[in-house]
Amino acid sequence: MARIIAVTSGKGGVGKTTSSASIATGLAQNGKKTIVIDFDIGLRNLDLVMGCERRVVYDLINVIDGDATLYQAMIKDKYTDNLFILPASQTKNKNSLTIDGINKIFKQLLDMKFEFIICDSPAGIENGALLSIYFADEAIVVTNPEVSSVRDADRILGIISAESNRSKNNLLPMKEYLLLTRYNPIRVENGDMLSMHDVLDILRIPLIGVIPEDPFVLKSSNQGSPVILSSLSIAGQAYHDTVCRLIGKKCDFRFIKSKKKSFFQRLFGR
Repeated sequence: MARIIAVTSGKGGVGKTTSSASIATGLAQNGKKTIVIDFDIGLRNLDLVMGCERRVVYDLINVIDGDATLYQAMIKDKYTDNLFILPASQTKNKNSLTIDGINKIFKQLLDMKFEFIICDSPAGIENGALLSIYFADEAIVVTNPEVSSVRDADRILGIISAESNRSKNNLLPMKEYLLLTRYNPIRVENGDMLSMHDVLDILRIPLIGVIPEDPFVLKSSNQGSPVILSSLSIAGQAYHDTVCRLIGKKCDFRFIKSKKKSFFQRLFGR
């Protein structure tokens, strides 16, 4: 049975698409047949991050409207086996997404024996965001360690508990995980950023990953390659750890403490 996972947040710019791309890539690297779907109708970015923007012919809305088959719209990833991308439309209205249309696509994906369906949600609580979580079994709530981002993440948790298919039909609650991005332990020590423990105390959901601040994230996005593919990136390594936890492997949290300077580094200010 496939696991449908929504990657969501209340605030924009926290790293949902970066996270969706890297998590989907990591799952495929572990031999899991995976598809990642862009729900951000009108403002698609997933195809850019995945480096397949020039290969988009049909999109999610074309499939829902019956203008293309799912096979025609899915793009096979050029870096990783077992990985497929279903892009969003850049020209259609967000209201083109419907519950019936998404349900039809998910049924087809289940028939295709996908093991993971990753839903890259737009920010906020508009139609695309609500439908990206509606049929999900699990939600990864992405937040930065800042007050406004955490507050908006808390709002999304409330929506998940009230608006999902599971909640409306009195099914088992959706599993919720916290993914903390752009974490900088030095800034935490200086009091410029909420600590991991502060965020956990507020949101009260299990922690699935802590992604450190890393210039390779922007570099990888601009190159159209998920950062998890960069062996030099500490963010990429943290995404690998996140995927391991997602598939049930035990994995210590890294990059959550600042490196202590040696005596000579402190003496000479390095």
